[in-house]
Amino acid sequence: MPLLAFAYASQATEGLPADKIEQLSRDAASFNAIAGVTGLLLFDGARFLQYLEGPDDGIETVYSRIRFATSHCDLVELARGRVSRRRFPYWSMRWIPVEEAVLREATFSDWTSLAQRKPGSRTQPTGVDRLTELAAPYII
Repeated sequence: MPLLAFAYASQATEGLPADKIEQLSRDAASFNAIAGVTGLLLFDGARFLQYLEGPDDGIETVYSRIRFATSHCDLVELARGRVSRRRFPYWSMRWIPVEEAVLREATFSDWTSLAQRKPGSRTQPTGVDRLTELAAPYII
């Protein structure tokens, strides 16, 4: 089955309480599981970066929900494209808290074609590389 991946960054709504992020993550995980979508959410206390992967219809359904969410604004699409496999197959949604500098670095990484570096490459890490590195401690 062909998979679509999508990544975006956005600004959290001013005054969004920290405990609300946990609830948003749980709600997204439930919704995404039904839609067949997996991915992760980075949050630095003020901004989000989210990466999603799944079937076209699932991604479009989830993206529609994201666009109308009141928890954030100023959504900027970083990447959208076909991927050959899921990077985060076991997480319908995983929230990972990060520092501001880490989120900024991931946001401004190369998101071209949602590629990863080849092992041993000396090129700068891509956006997907940075997500994979940040997720590694959470993978059991």
